[in-house]
Amino acid sequence: MNQNKGWRFTGNERKYIEEVLSSGFGASESGTMNERLERKFAEIHGLKYAITANSGTSTLHIALNSFGVGSGDEVIIPALTVAMCGFSVWQCGATPVYADVLSDTFLIDPIDIEQKITNKTKAIMPVHMYGNMCDMNEIMKIAKKNNLLVVEDCAECQLSTDDKGQIAGTVGDVGSWSFENSKHLTTGDGGIIATDDEELAAKMRKFASVGFKNVNATSGKVRISRDQFQDPNYERHDTLAYNYRFPELCAAVGLAQCERIDEFVKLRIQMAESYLETLKDSALFVPQKVQDGYRNSYYTFAARFLGNDYNISWYDFRKKYMEFGGDGIYAAHQLVYNEPCFRDNKIGYGNAPISEKLQKELMLFTTNQRNEDERKTQIMALEETLGYFRQFD
Repeated sequence: MNQNKGWRFTGNERKYIEEVLSSGFGASESGTMNERLERKFAEIHGLKYAITANSGTSTLHIALNSFGVGSGDEVIIPALTVAMCGFSVWQCGATPVYADVLSDTFLIDPIDIEQKITNKTKAIMPVHMYGNMCDMNEIMKIAKKNNLLVVEDCAECQLSTDDKGQIAGTVGDVGSWSFENSKHLTTGDGGIIATDDEELAAKMRKFASVGFKNVNATSGKVRISRDQFQDPNYERHDTLAYNYRFPELCAAVGLAQCERIDEFVKLRIQMAESYLETLKDSALFVPQKVQDGYRNSYYTFAARFLGNDYNISWYDFRKKYMEFGGDGIYAAHQLVYNEPCFRDNKIGYGNAPISEKLQKELMLFTTNQRNEDERKTQIMALEETLGYFRQFD
């Protein structure tokens, strides 16, 4: 178990926080912390514009709104994902349409996407689950063929790539990331969206910034003269919008986190590789498939648990793993349409039989161990658990 919970914040976080406090939340010569974080994040991903927000759910809502998604429209999302994807569609007054996933990659199935397109479909939201990148090449072909917009949900994905070297979040019209506490990069909570489209970026910025007319694609700070700002005739807001702005202190943490992005991703991949090696001969697990030439950034290590074939329950395996010192095993979230808020209110439609089966089988192992000792603790717990149940074969 990782005891030193502050190890992820040993870079420049405190330095940048002090800069914010010393400036009285003003801007330095390099700009505000939000501007510096946005420039850094966009640069890392090879995109022109990035906009911070207060959560990864907000960023999805912002993106869909910038697409013009509204009442009567439909947005295709995977059934096997977190409810927040559905919330963002519902917030726009649109209808989520649930597509099934592939049984090996656990990612949205392009064939099922195409089958669920109607004359009401406005956008597609592929979700790069567990750090594994969707087949964006096929999804973009479908989108272009049907004149649809695409927002990539990269909440669980940082610097994953496909067989063309494309980075997750840079292929669709907009990429959306989360800075929630469990993610590769964290500011406690928060999110960021990025795009190469200046018009979309300007729309997203304004929608996230209470409709201030003076913000633009590259900056959320209103820079006008004091006389103008204090003029009783000055009109501030020209767009109906939300206040999804990101605090400067959080942006300071985010900037420091971005400086260590390669380190954080590498650590997760190393942990996942250890799990893969340990499970390579196990009949109890089928790990998430990573397509040839792809790179998975492993937000978590996901695998199908086949214990029922051997009279070993999901719960018994998890319990024994924790007894042997494992961090714990997470289950996949309920399918979006099975969450009570969607099910009971009859929000959205679409069946997903593969997702139904996978949701009951998946085990999600933690990958945020900071060093070799912590990795060994998890692997020893897993080896002992496998050995314990092997005696009952």
